[in-house]
Amino acid sequence: MTRRRALLTAAVAAPLVAPARAAQAAGPRRRPPGSELKEILREIDPRRIEATVRRLAAFGTRHTLSAQDDPVRGIGAARDWIHRQLTGHAAASGGRMTVELQSFVQPVSPRVPTPTTITNVIATLRGSVTPERIYVVTGHYDSRATDVLDFTSDAPGADDDASGVAVVLELARVLARRAPEATLVLAAVAGEEQGLYGSDHLAQAYRDAGADIQGMFSNDIVGTGDAHDGSRPAPHTVRLFVEGVPTAETVAEASTRRSVGGENDGPSRQLGRFVGEVAANPQTGMDVRVVWRRDRYLRGSDHVSFLLRGYPAARFTEPRENFAHEHQDVKVVDGVQYGDLVEFCDFGYIARVARVNAATLWSLANAPGTPKGVVIDTTQLTNRTTLRWTLGSEPDLAGYEVLWRETTAADWTDVVAVGKVDTATVDISKDNVQFGVRAVDTSGHRSPAAAPRPSA
Repeated sequence: MTRRRALLTAAVAAPLVAPARAAQAAGPRRRPPGSELKEILREIDPRRIEATVRRLAAFGTRHTLSAQDDPVRGIGAARDWIHRQLTGHAAASGGRMTVELQSFVQPVSPRVPTPTTITNVIATLRGSVTPERIYVVTGHYDSRATDVLDFTSDAPGADDDASGVAVVLELARVLARRAPEATLVLAAVAGEEQGLYGSDHLAQAYRDAGADIQGMFSNDIVGTGDAHDGSRPAPHTVRLFVEGVPTAETVAEASTRRSVGGENDGPSRQLGRFVGEVAANPQTGMDVRVVWRRDRYLRGSDHVSFLLRGYPAARFTEPRENFAHEHQDVKVVDGVQYGDLVEFCDFGYIARVARVNAATLWSLANAPGTPKGVVIDTTQLTNRTTLRWTLGSEPDLAGYEVLWRETTAADWTDVVAVGKVDTATVDISKDNVQFGVRAVDTSGHRSPAAAPRPSA
């Protein structure tokens, strides 16, 4: 056996001959957090999150079209406050974290009646080993009332989306003093309610720069597990929306997907599986309910901007929304309070969502990158399966694992280590199961899986 090629012999592959029996015993694999991640999760503070949500709501409105030069009210005041908070957190990073205001002028559109400056506030924590590999988390700091063009009425936006911005700021505070191996971007974006404009600009800037973004998460409406409408509360559940068919797939890619049944194996679905493995545990206090959709009906969030550029992305949101508290004027009608008010937020819940994000980000950043160039050999008819991929360059890369599951199974059920190689052959027919490949480092950190495409 050479370093660059592994053939799983009959002795090694014997347990794999009956994958159905192995699947019954294996099940989804949860990865407990290591000591440093446990410390990170303990440091996330609901009181700080509450202070952030209350401060953002106190700006009255954060509508994209509201005042940009008023020091007390409007989106400009919120922008400057967020920038000060992130800059303060970055001061503890020893120079690893930088903060920038990314501004652009949005031309006239149906929800932007005059050219308007939109500004994203971005904290970048540079990776210590593979800084070119990037993971992004956002919350949007703009808000709205019932009329999407009403930029003068109160629009406190406590849940939508001061809660998501509070997650971003708390992650920045806790992670600034750490040195992740890959780069983490923590961004408060604007213009979401008017058409995802801030995240669209951010995603395009990364695409123009050729950035290697291997995962992106939008935190949008993550304020409570209680819908305040008499329905059953779910204070320990967060939804994660992940698309199946890639938004940006080409006609040729669509043809390949249809031929191999790859609807459930796009990069975003693999990201969703990874989150379930690393972030649903007693240390986060949360269950991650993965929803196999790009987003909710009639709605969208900032992850869509990244999906459009071909980046794997997903959206965290609370388990059951109360629509009386979203996109509503602050008012009381027939004894019912409308409006997105602070009193309807659960700060302990937002802290648990922040822990889910932290567990996900830290696990992604300190594992090897997702394998690239993964192909399955389709040049000959055989009941064995050969997979190939590009060998990673991480200095602590230990090797790779080949995973598989029945085509009807939701998650991986079987895995075998194949070593630090770029080719492996297993004694299982590619016609019967779905395969994936993931990387492992010397500390046992595992990357998200990558599904193979057929070889040319």
